[in-house]
Amino acid sequence: MKMTTGQRWVLALTSLAGLMIVLDALVVTTAMHAIQLDLHASIGELEWTINAYNLSFAVLLMAGAALGDRYGRRRVLVGGLALFSAASAGCALAPTLGLLIAARTAQGIGAAAIMPVAVALLSAAFQPEQRTKALGLFAAATGLATLGGPLVGGAVVQGLAWQWIFWLNLPIGAVLIPLVRTRLAESVGEARRLDFLGIALVSVAAFGIVWGLIRGNESGWAGAEVVLAFLAGAVALIGFVRWELRTTAPLIPMRFFASRAFSAGNAVGFLLAASIFSGAFFFAQFLQIVQQQGPLGAGLRLAPWTITLFLVAPIAGKQVNRFGERPLVVTGLLMQAVGYGWIARTAGPDLPYIAMIAPFVISGVGVSMAIPAAQSAVLRAVPMPAVGAASGTYNTLRQLGGAFGIAVPAAVFAAVGGFTGTRDFSDGFAAAIGTAALLALLGAAIGLLIPAGAPVPAPNTTEPVSAAPAGPPRDGSASAHAGTPSGAMTSYSAAREDRTEVQA
Repeated sequence: MKMTTGQRWVLALTSLAGLMIVLDALVVTTAMHAIQLDLHASIGELEWTINAYNLSFAVLLMAGAALGDRYGRRRVLVGGLALFSAASAGCALAPTLGLLIAARTAQGIGAAAIMPVAVALLSAAFQPEQRTKALGLFAAATGLATLGGPLVGGAVVQGLAWQWIFWLNLPIGAVLIPLVRTRLAESVGEARRLDFLGIALVSVAAFGIVWGLIRGNESGWAGAEVVLAFLAGAVALIGFVRWELRTTAPLIPMRFFASRAFSAGNAVGFLLAASIFSGAFFFAQFLQIVQQQGPLGAGLRLAPWTITLFLVAPIAGKQVNRFGERPLVVTGLLMQAVGYGWIARTAGPDLPYIAMIAPFVISGVGVSMAIPAAQSAVLRAVPMPAVGAASGTYNTLRQLGGAFGIAVPAAVFAAVGGFTGTRDFSDGFAAAIGTAALLALLGAAIGLLIPAGAPVPAPNTTEPVSAAPAGPPRDGSASAHAGTPSGAMTSYSAAREDRTEVQA
């Protein structure tokens, strides 16, 4: 069945919106060194330029989906695009690092409004027999951001200035907003109550823990600031779990964690994202500071690592039904640990780039195997009507894992090395990447808890859940495109049931 003109518009506009969101999460990596020099940033301050985006995106992701269901997905998409564009201008104009971090936080809020409703609009526009192909094309388009993010960021920074990685979002937003308003039909879903207390508690928990990790070396791990940050984060986390178990409209359905596959799959996704983001944060800086590459050169030299995600993940996703999730998760994370450990073991001022290619490829192939398998373990652990809530939980924890994966290795980096010279940076880099390898190794160990054998779908019965969607097919097709950064969100929104559609 061929796509109609209206469906082509939906696919094109939502794919462009999704690509912009994913690209902005990664385009900053090759600009880190330029931002550090221009704004005189410490390692802790640099972390917040990425973590501010990740944290706000993570904790508001489910809220963005709920707002689209209640008030209209096209309306929320337009609002998210407007906020994201304005925040991008704020990033470009920021004269201080504090204002840049504030603007990045606003970008994350806009992204949380854009991504879930974009894919929900895409899902609503296609019949079930067309939906898998459409979502695969969406994921392929946004997957290009994984490959192109460091490269685009490097080219822009080297050819213009780091501010232009944010200015580029404005013309995209200026084109998207009127086209979304005129070319896309409105759709809504089941109206659900927003879990404001849950959002507040998980925000305090994530912020407190990450703040303590970032400030630990500078303020002292036993200092009042750090202890109070960890304490506030822990108390808020406990309160969040208790509240989610009691509320009728939970942000994250805690009862699903009684399933071993669900718990292990989410833990693996958290640690997998942690190791990936730590590499993205440190590799580009090592290539520029130690190996004296320009931003564009650094982006090009990261291709052996990033391109595997785009090439291998779809193939790995199709193997889940054949081998089950556990072998792919464990093998993939072991390969990730080996690749990172190899680089950490050999890192130094005289390390030639050619010696990094093999571990880059090993690591990239490993994560490309593990990502679709980990998501599959989560989605198959719950009944069909709960797939949307399960995938939303997975994606939220994955974004939080990205923030954790920058904060922990960066704390190790600050304790061992610094920016005072290539030797100093190399020492800190080796310790940080070694820590990231341990995170991947821990993920492999947890992956052993995923039930062995070919996956068996959970029974198609359940009590109603707040994000009660009609799930995607369980033939592996959802997993096939889950290796891209948008994969988890794709499955989440594809799973949502569209109650009504109103033509614009």
